[in-house]
Amino acid sequence: MADASVPGAGGGITGAAPAAPGPVTGPGAGRPPARLRRSIVGTRPWVAALFLLPALILLGALVAYPIGFTVYRSLYDADGSGFVGLKNFGTVFSDHGILTAVRNNAIWVVVAPTVATALGLVFAVLTERVRWGTAFKLVVFMPMAISMLAAGIIFRLVYEQDPARGVANAVVVAVHDTFTDNSAYPGARPRPGGDLAASAGGSYTSKSTAASGTPADLPLVGIPQNKLPAGARQAEPAASKPDAVTGTVWLDFRPGGTGKPGVIDPGEKALSGVKVQAVKGGKVIASATSAKDGTYTLPGKAIGAQLRLPASNFSGKYGGINWLGPDLVTPSIIASYVWMWAGFAMVLIAAGLAGVPRELLEQARVDGANEWQVFRRITVPLLAPVLVVVMVTLMINVLKIFDLVYIIAPGNTQSNANVLALQLYLSSFGGGDDQGVGSAIGVILLLLVLPVMIFNIRRLRREGRR
Repeated sequence: MADASVPGAGGGITGAAPAAPGPVTGPGAGRPPARLRRSIVGTRPWVAALFLLPALILLGALVAYPIGFTVYRSLYDADGSGFVGLKNFGTVFSDHGILTAVRNNAIWVVVAPTVATALGLVFAVLTERVRWGTAFKLVVFMPMAISMLAAGIIFRLVYEQDPARGVANAVVVAVHDTFTDNSAYPGARPRPGGDLAASAGGSYTSKSTAASGTPADLPLVGIPQNKLPAGARQAEPAASKPDAVTGTVWLDFRPGGTGKPGVIDPGEKALSGVKVQAVKGGKVIASATSAKDGTYTLPGKAIGAQLRLPASNFSGKYGGINWLGPDLVTPSIIASYVWMWAGFAMVLIAAGLAGVPRELLEQARVDGANEWQVFRRITVPLLAPVLVVVMVTLMINVLKIFDLVYIIAPGNTQSNANVLALQLYLSSFGGGDDQGVGSAIGVILLLLVLPVMIFNIRRLRREGRR
C-alpha cells in the first residue's frame, strides 16, 4: 500500500496545499468578477437607478424645471412675448420699492438669525440648571407647531393700536400710567382773545404778569359737560392774599350758554388738579395745583411772573406705541419671527450641549474660571459647529420670509416692511402683473441662497470626514 505522503503514490500528493493559481489570460482578463461589479448596496447600478427614477422625476418637475423656467422667464417682458435680456434685473435694482425690499432682506438676514440663535443659546444653557427645564423648553418650542399664517394673525392682534385689543399696547399703557398721570382735561383751551395764549410745547401762558391782591383767574373752555370728572364741584372765587398769587381755574361755560365770559357764574364747574406754573425769564420759579373748588395759591415769589398751564394738563390719554407704523413695522415682525424660531434654535443647541464633555467645564471651574468665563471660553467654542448650523438654517429661512410680512403689516405700511419674497408675489400676481420682474426677483433670491447652501454642504462634508 502506497504511503499517502510519498510523492508519486496513487498518482499525486494528498494532504498538501494546492498550488497557487497562475496569471489569468484570455478574453476576460483584467475584469473583476460579476459580484464585484455590483454597487456597495449589493445591487447593480441600473437597478438602483430604476428605484431612484420616480424621485428624480419629481425632483426635476418640482425643482429643476421651475428653476430653469424662472431663469428663462426673467429674460422676457411682462407678458412673455418679447425678449428683453437683463432689463428686468435693471428694473429690480432701480425701483425704489424693490430696493426697500432688498434693504429689509439684509436687515432680516443679519438681525433675525443672530437674535434667535443668541436666545436659543441662552435658553439651552440656563435650562440645564433648573429642575423645570424640560417644561420651559416645551413652552418655548411650542410656537414651532403654529403655522406662519396663524402666527401672523396672532401678532396682528398683539400689535393692535387700541390698548383694549392689542396686548403689547395694553402692557405699555399700563406701565406708562403707573408712573405718569393722564390729563383729566384733554382738549381744554382758553377763550380766544383772553389773557391766556398758546405757547411752546402745547402749553398756555398769560400775557400779563401776576400781582398780589388781585386774583389771577384762568378760565378754560373746550370740555364737554359729560367729560368732566364725576363729582366736579361749583367753581369758587379765590380769596385775595397780599403775599401770594391766587386765582381759580374753571370751565367758563354754563349749560344753556347764559354765562358771562371771564366771570365765575353759578353752575360753572371747577377744574381740579390743574397744574399752574409761575415763569420768569423762561424758568419755572413756583408751581401749584388747583383744589377741588378750582382755586390755587402760589407763593410771593410768583408776584410779577407770568402764569403758565403746561401741556400735561391737556394732553390726551396715552394710546401706546404705533408698533406697525413706518418706523417699527420691520422690527415688530422680526420679533414675531424670533418668537417662533427661538425654540428651534434652543432644541438644536441643547442637543449639541448634551455632547459637551462635562469634565472640561468642571476642570475650568476648578482652575478658577467663573461662569461667564466658562460660557465664553469653553461652552461657546465647543458649540460653534452647532451654532453655525442654526445660523445658516435660519439665514436660508429668512431669505424666503413672506407670510408674516404679508399678514402682519397693514396696507399703509406694507411698503415699509416689504421683502423680496413678498415683492416677488406683488410684482407677479398681486397687482403688478409683471412676471418678468417677478422672475428676476426669484433668480436673485436663488443666487442669494446658493452661497449659503454651498457653504453648508461643504461644512457638512468636512464634518463627515472627521
